[in-house]
Amino acid sequence: MGLLLLAGGAILSGCGFALQGAYSLPPSMATTYIDTRDRYSLLYRALDDALTESGVVVADSASSDAATLTILAEQTGQRVLSVSARNVPTEYEVFYTVEYALSSDQKSLLAPRTLTLTRDYTYDENRVLGKAAEEQLLRESIVEDLVRIIIKQIDAI
Repeated sequence: MGLLLLAGGAILSGCGFALQGAYSLPPSMATTYIDTRDRYSLLYRALDDALTESGVVVADSASSDAATLTILAEQTGQRVLSVSARNVPTEYEVFYTVEYALSSDQKSLLAPRTLTLTRDYTYDENRVLGKAAEEQLLRESIVEDLVRIIIKQIDAI
């Protein structure tokens, strides 16, 4: 039985299988500075956490020995998707857009890229507080997905 498990593990590792969240970032990212205008945004905090969990030291300032993950633009908001017969919004779309690039030692590791993710939710004017909380949870979920995509793209370098 132990031999079977060992053989199965060898096959999975040989095909490139890796557990979700197990990333091997480039060695040049051992120390990384996140260059952004808003160090209190959901995206910055999530990137900081994800990089730290991947074994990266997140620097407080730019330096010549640190890679730089630059957040060129970041935008979030919501749009009305549908309205009722009384012209009251009944469905919204929450979106989060980020443009980013990665460089190290004065050379580009990842050219500027733009990602946009959306989620939609129904709106009920009788449950305003609950829907505001739902919108915030959706926004946080979008950011987690964006960070996962960014880290996977960096991992693929």
